[in-house]
Amino acid sequence: MKFVPLVEEYRAGVLENVHYGAITVVDESGKVIYAAGDPHHMTYLRSAAKPFQAIPVMKRRIDEIYGLTGEETALFAASHRGESFHIDALESILGKTGIKEEALHCCATYPLNEDAKAQRHRDREEKRRIFHNCSGKHSGLIALSKQMGWDETTYYKPEHPVQQEILEALAYFAEVPVDSIPQGIDGCGLPIFALPLDRIAYSFLKLACPDLIEDQDTADAAARMAKLMNEYPDIIADTKFVCSALLKDHNLTAKGGAKGVYGIGLRKERLAISLKVSDGSEQVWPCIIASILEKLGYSDQSTIERLYDIVPNEILNDGGTLVGERKAVYAWND
Repeated sequence: MKFVPLVEEYRAGVLENVHYGAITVVDESGKVIYAAGDPHHMTYLRSAAKPFQAIPVMKRRIDEIYGLTGEETALFAASHRGESFHIDALESILGKTGIKEEALHCCATYPLNEDAKAQRHRDREEKRRIFHNCSGKHSGLIALSKQMGWDETTYYKPEHPVQQEILEALAYFAEVPVDSIPQGIDGCGLPIFALPLDRIAYSFLKLACPDLIEDQDTADAAARMAKLMNEYPDIIADTKFVCSALLKDHNLTAKGGAKGVYGIGLRKERLAISLKVSDGSEQVWPCIIASILEKLGYSDQSTIERLYDIVPNEILNDGGTLVGERKAVYAWND
């Protein structure tokens, strides 16, 4: 079966919701060692692709050319949620690179972080392109195009050199032919790519363990990007989100994307995880990811506890009363 029940939610002992999906765990050879549901389900990476979309930027050392800080550079792989420290760093990137905010192809919006959004409304601020969660990625791709002498106004088109390099980088990480990768358009207007879940996991394993990458320039770029994600975890999302909670653990490299997709690489264990929640829910990520780590016997209990702190398995009502529970219910395929 392509999707299986991953999480059940109960209210007063009555089953209220079931979240279906698929999970894959691979080893350093790329072999699937555990799976729930179809490990080869074709899945758009959405924002989980951002560390790989940043590889051409990192290979050209755009951060060093423009004198960017590590915090600023980490935004190239971020789905930032628009807290003030994100916006300060983005404005600094634009200033150092000479990129105009209106050059970003992502639309003007308000921050995803509710507190940050409310503050912008209180201050009567208009929507801005740098409030968009993908604006760091866009800034990096424009800066690369500028440095390479490519057309900066069409960087978002699939035929543009920067998009072709991204596609080739993703195919290289996943070890699949370029022409086997379906392409669509992401929420921010850039091309986005689909891979089987096992190939997504394997790509994250290489990001975590760049010694598996033969090309040295690509390995160095992956190592630098992954290191920055761990050094500046709150830049990658915000102070209360799954990606940042996982990246505080320097044994992990992790990134989620819209519609329930997630990838995680485990350095010490040389394993990687990918998952897709079929209804697109992100709320059940902590329950699923924590349960996977527990099934794998993961040694850092503090990482698992951070996940449960974000979304506890106990379901409370608006007044804080315990009214139900959620629990992971999947088993590994036979």
